[in-house]
Amino acid sequence: MTVTNAAENVVSPPDLASPPDLASRAQAALTTVRDPELDEPITTLGFVASCAVSGDGQAVVRLRLPTYFCAPNFAFLMVADAYDAVTGVPGVTSAEVVLEDHFASDAINAGVAAQSGFVKSFDGEAVAELGDLRAQFLRKAVMAGTDLVCRPLLAAGLAPADLLVLTLGAVPASPEAARLRQRRAELGLPAADDAPLLIDPATGERVTEVNVPLHLRKARVTQAGIEANTSICSGMFRARYPADRTA
Repeated sequence: MTVTNAAENVVSPPDLASPPDLASRAQAALTTVRDPELDEPITTLGFVASCAVSGDGQAVVRLRLPTYFCAPNFAFLMVADAYDAVTGVPGVTSAEVVLEDHFASDAINAGVAAQSGFVKSFDGEAVAELGDLRAQFLRKAVMAGTDLVCRPLLAAGLAPADLLVLTLGAVPASPEAARLRQRRAELGLPAADDAPLLIDPATGERVTEVNVPLHLRKARVTQAGIEANTSICSGMFRARYPADRTA
């Protein structure tokens, strides 16, 4: 007679993440959400006031911004992206993303919760969804990223004309180069190793030799503008929330 170990017939429970682990994964998902204008994660900027997940997978995220009058279209993008990021975490069964201390928070919070889009959320005020705005900021991010990648190359002795023949695969690996490649991919622009380093972010076409100096100047001005806006927003945020609350 064969004796069967009873333990072999025990069905193991599913491998479910504990609430702290689930909350950590939800918090990690929020690192993929960026301020569209500053091109920085909302977690790095301090915009996530809290992120909690209950035992049954219900997530509640609270966001805060530098001023009461931050542009509602920018705010809507961040709240909607936060909702998508958190609901995409396995184990999260529902999510509520709450924008606090903002003049349009009621409309934004309700619109994102209902998945009704920007136009319906601001019925009679908004005339278009935010895809074009998102693309506009991504193009700025590509230009700024071009500056961050090219300036070290120029400082190392390359001439502007040398950059014209470089491909993304020929650029030394760096966080800036990886981010530039990612932003280009998000826009549907050439992002493979054989893609030219210098392209027009609106068309994806290689920059011509005569336009290289102007392209690099525009890239530098774009990055300088983002740096200035980041400094201003960070200062206003610290003034508004001097006692930092951790998520």
